[in-house]
Amino acid sequence: MLSDELIKTLAENCAPVRPLAHPARRALVWFAFSLCYVAVVVALMGVRPDLLAKLADPQFATELAAAFLTSIVAAAGAFSAGCPARPVWERFAAGIFLSVWAGALAVGCWRDIRAFGLAGLLAHSDIYCLPTILAISIPAALLILSMVRRGAPIAPFVTIGLAALASTALAAAALRLSFRQDAAVSVCIWQFGSVVLLTGIASLFGRALLHWTMRDALLASIQAHRR
Repeated sequence: MLSDELIKTLAENCAPVRPLAHPARRALVWFAFSLCYVAVVVALMGVRPDLLAKLADPQFATELAAAFLTSIVAAAGAFSAGCPARPVWERFAAGIFLSVWAGALAVGCWRDIRAFGLAGLLAHSDIYCLPTILAISIPAALLILSMVRRGAPIAPFVTIGLAALASTALAAAALRLSFRQDAAVSVCIWQFGSVVLLTGIASLFGRALLHWTMRDALLASIQAHRR
């Protein structure tokens, strides 16, 4: 394909494009709408009666804050992954807060061992956490998907993975605000584990959910023009 032919086709067929807002700003918009939705969900499920006392616990407060920060930073990373000029490190910044979240859970496991011995590591079966987190995260996931599709799908697997992490981390935080499940291993396996599992599964569909629709249309237009 000749460069002058491509330039001519772009000049004739492409409409003006409005630049996307900064990834951080888009993430804040997504987080604000999603947080309102999560607040409604928590209100419907019921706020745990000991929430104020739990927030005074540094381990629980760190875990909850890390989940919220993982959500918003992952959202910013997803939006950044769709902007070709953005630094690559922005896509992985959420890993810092995800590690803090995992560390807070590890501290909880250690506290359970000190309080109850090895019996404190026995995890109760809370399989309902997986479908609950999935159900809560769907509206937020659909919203962020519609937003990331406005960017360039240059890293589809990472983008969808971060979008899923943002949505499921927010759902897991909502679950902690409602359910009185404080056994650290159970929270680690059934809540944190559900976030990691759903994020991994969602990332596999990156190329199917994000593809170069504008590029394909442009190539088809060029081919038709050459005929």
